[in-house]
Amino acid sequence: MNDFKKIGIGLTAFGLAFLILGVLLLFDKGLLAMGDLLFLAGVTLLIGVKRSTRFFFQRRKAKGSAFFFGGMLLVLVGWPVSGMFVEVFGFINLFGDFFPIAIAFMRRMPIVGNFMSLPGVRVVVDKLAATPNKLPV
Repeated sequence: MNDFKKIGIGLTAFGLAFLILGVLLLFDKGLLAMGDLLFLAGVTLLIGVKRSTRFFFQRRKAKGSAFFFGGMLLVLVGWPVSGMFVEVFGFINLFGDFFPIAIAFMRRMPIVGNFMSLPGVRVVVDKLAATPNKLPV
């Protein structure tokens, strides 16, 4: 793992932490804007500029990318609540193909896997992990 990927992981983690903290602190504009920028920079460093450009601007992901970047723009302009709703919709459309992979990984984790095996939680997780016939990449 090279240094760019290590920095990308850190920036993505800090971006997600800032986003969560911004939502918990009643949609703080500054934290949400910093989270958006850090997350985007982290993903770009993690997978590379060429691959991230190719990922975000695929024809079948155009709607998700438009909503994701539009939500980021709304947050940066100063409408954090509307921007986050639009951004979450775009995030689900962009990264929804990766949810089954992430859920399969989390099921193997010690504490999280036990929680995901509980009867009420298992039904919801199984619906989220329903794999379509297409691959994410």
